Amino acid sequence: MSIQITTLAPEEIELSLPQLVELFQDAIASGAALGFLSPLTDEEAGSFWRRVRDGVRAGALHLFVARDEATQQVLGTVQLALAPQTNGRHRADVAKMMVHRSARRQGLGRQLLQALEIKAAQLGRTTLVLDTRQGDVAEQLYQSLHYQAAGVVPEYAQSGDGTRHATVIYYKLLAA
Repeated sequence: MSIQITTLAPEEIELSLPQLVELFQDAIASGAALGFLSPLTDEEAGSFWRRVRDGVRAGALHLFVARDEATQQVLGTVQLALAPQTNGRHRADVAKMMVHRSARRQGLGRQLLQALEIKAAQLGRTTLVLDTRQGDVAEQLYQSLHYQAAGVVPEYAQSGDGTRHATVIYYKLLAA
């Protein structure tokens, strides 16, 4: 499978909405810790992506997507959320990394993060910060790309069964 990594403009987000909704629902159904619980309704997922679209339109976010070049199916996404504070113009958050179950363990997450890091550096955003549920497979990816653990927040998020999970805060300093 040949993968294309691009950023989406607001109009492209709207056109891709059905695929983005399906990707988000797949991620939540498979247990991803993305701030929502299963089952994720079409309305909830659509509302989320419209907020992302608005953030992209405002220049506060960059949405990266991984697509199958042959089918143009959206298989993964990640967001670069720019810190708006005047003392944080060198900083950005890595947010909402998700890869469809059918495309996991094929390097899409790595490709998405590498594209995000290139864009962040171009924008002068050399301090990247993210959080992920402690023990998730995503931790291995972040560590392999030299993200450093800054600390653990216990009982940060709750799953559908009421279990509370710790989250790990990671950062990466890009070359200026």
